[in-house]
Amino acid sequence: MAIYTFERYEKKFLLPVDKAERIEKRLAGERGAIYDKYSAAGQTYGIYNIYFDDENSSVINASLQRPKFKEKLRIRGYGFLQTGEETVFLELKRKIGGIVTKRRAILPYFAAMDFVCRDIRPETEDYSKNLMLTELEYFIRRKKLMPKVFISYDRIAMTDRDDPSLRITFDQNILTRRYDVDLMKGPGGDPLLRPGERLMEIKFIHAPPKWLCDMLAEEEVYMTRFSKYGNEYSRFCGHEFRHLAGSGE
Repeated sequence: MAIYTFERYEKKFLLPVDKAERIEKRLAGERGAIYDKYSAAGQTYGIYNIYFDDENSSVINASLQRPKFKEKLRIRGYGFLQTGEETVFLELKRKIGGIVTKRRAILPYFAAMDFVCRDIRPETEDYSKNLMLTELEYFIRRKKLMPKVFISYDRIAMTDRDDPSLRITFDQNILTRRYDVDLMKGPGGDPLLRPGERLMEIKFIHAPPKWLCDMLAEEEVYMTRFSKYGNEYSRFCGHEFRHLAGSGE
C-alpha cells in the first residue's frame, strides 16, 4: 500500500471536438508537449470512478453550493478490472480556496471497497500510512458513505516539455450510471456531455504559463464551472447541465 499527497489548481474548459483536437495538435506540434505513457501517440485510455455519498447525497449537495471548502471521496481505477485484486486509488479530494488537494491510498480494489463499505480497515505497520487511513476512516464514518455513482471516460493526457507539473487532459465519452456501481462491471451508462463536446482540464501548481494563456486566447477558449459528479447529480434531479462560464469547479 502506498500513500500520495499533492495539491494543485485545476481549470476546466468545455470545447467542441474540432477545437479540442486543434488545441491538442498545437500543444504537440508548436509546444512539443509530451503524451503521457498511457496516451502514446495520442491514444485514449479508460478511467473508471466510483463516487461515494450518503443516503441524502449531502456531499454533492454541499459541493454544489460552491463553498470555500469542499471534499469528496472516490475510488479510481485505470483500465478494466478482472479479478478485483488490481490496485486502485482511494482518493479524498478537497478544494480549499481554489486549490485542489488529493490524499491517496493505493489499495487492491476489493480491499478499498471493504474499507469504505464494510468498515474493514487495511492493516499496515507504517505510521504515516496509518495516519492517512485514520483520516479516510473519519471521513467515511462521519458521512456514512455508500457507492452512489459510477463515472467512466476516455482520456488523452499531455505534459509540458519544460514543466512536467503542467498537465493538460482531454476527456470524452463520459458515461454515468446509478446501477451496477462497481468497477468490475466495466464502462457503460448515459452520456454526460452533449454530442460533439470534449472536456479539457489544465492542472498546474502555481500559474499557467503565458504561452498557454496566449494559445487559449487565440482559440477563444474560456473557463467553465464543471463537475462530472455535479452534472450527473443535476441531471438525476431533473435540472439542466451546469455549463457555466467562470472559474473551474
